[in-house]
Amino acid sequence: MRVVQDHLTGRTGRRRVLAAGVLAAALALTSACTGSGGDKPSSWQGGGEEAAPKASATITEPKADATDVPASTGIVFTAKDAKDTTVALTDAAGKAVEGKLAADGASWLPDGALEYGGKYTATVTATGEDGKPATATSAFTVMAKPDKQVRVTSFLADNQVVGVGMPLIVKFGRAVPEDYRDDVQRRMTVTSTPAQEGVWHWVSPTEVRYRPKEFWQPGTTVSYRVQAGGLPMGGGWYGRSDLTVDVKIGPSVVMQVDNKTKRMTVTKDGKVVKTILVSLGKKSTPSSSGTMVVIEKLRKTVFDTMEELGPEEGYRTKIDYAQRLTWGGELIHAAPWSEGQQGSTNVSHGCVNVSMKDGAWLFANTKIGDPITVKGTERKLQNGNGWTDWNMSWDEYVKGSALPYEPDAGNTPTPSAEPTP
Repeated sequence: MRVVQDHLTGRTGRRRVLAAGVLAAALALTSACTGSGGDKPSSWQGGGEEAAPKASATITEPKADATDVPASTGIVFTAKDAKDTTVALTDAAGKAVEGKLAADGASWLPDGALEYGGKYTATVTATGEDGKPATATSAFTVMAKPDKQVRVTSFLADNQVVGVGMPLIVKFGRAVPEDYRDDVQRRMTVTSTPAQEGVWHWVSPTEVRYRPKEFWQPGTTVSYRVQAGGLPMGGGWYGRSDLTVDVKIGPSVVMQVDNKTKRMTVTKDGKVVKTILVSLGKKSTPSSSGTMVVIEKLRKTVFDTMEELGPEEGYRTKIDYAQRLTWGGELIHAAPWSEGQQGSTNVSHGCVNVSMKDGAWLFANTKIGDPITVKGTERKLQNGNGWTDWNMSWDEYVKGSALPYEPDAGNTPTPSAEPTP
């Protein structure tokens, strides 16, 4: 079933595609063959096929002669008794607008937002079993450019290389109301090569993320798109523009830390490449157990907790080779002052302490989005304290989608009858 946007109100309605069918007459023998020679029994009645029904087409959105149509509008239609359906959209000059027919066979979405104030004509052609086409047209006018526009941004830069645990992150300049998120998510697509199953998850009204079911395969190319230009987002606000980002997944570098052994095991593309002694958070300031990813990397920085902890407990310290894991202040970093305790005793304020030599090696071999799992500490990682997308089970993650989830390896999972632009 396809959820479609009403071009006047920006809300949704539901329509069903009627399946085409061909009726055939039945032949029946109701008595035994008792006649002589090659004669047919008297009970036989001849029959033939009925004429194939003629196709018909109707455009339901946008309505004919509609004005103030959102620039994000799609073409929604019904095609009865059709074996083939095509959609064409042209502007006032007769130039064709590129777009794609949805899998439901009942909607079509342009590749980009239409021009504000532009006039367009949609034509739907349905061809029946008899080979004869039926057409429907709808001329409409797109709304004027709105004053209230929502900016849509990506955390990742185009062509950035990231780790296998990197979630795709899209942010909105204004909170998207819950009853509009399905419309927004319907315009968000992800294509990965090789194909991998994944889903979008709303972490807040202003942020939505995407992760695959398992870590990205190393070397994967990922392209994600948000067709937000002109899209209603509630309260008279509309998406400012479309967004397209291409990224690449680097080698698989995965870190695992065991509090019991006080060691970090680093694997690259499935092979152990290094074992590192660590010191984790002491009992009063334990490290978090859970799966995190590297959020940012700082070759040199300063830790300053004087305001947070006060003059007695606080400190101000220069740090090398820092890699942030949580918003709460847990990082991997070089700690030459604890090298004597690394591998045996926890003395940190929650960070993963390593030696200067190992810190330099890690810093040179990791990327934003590389995952790290810490286990066996006194505190569990709180979801939301960093990019904790992998700290949730797959079933939990799917619950954050604004659309019913259906697996579709390689692209954003889309419910049946949803457009795939």
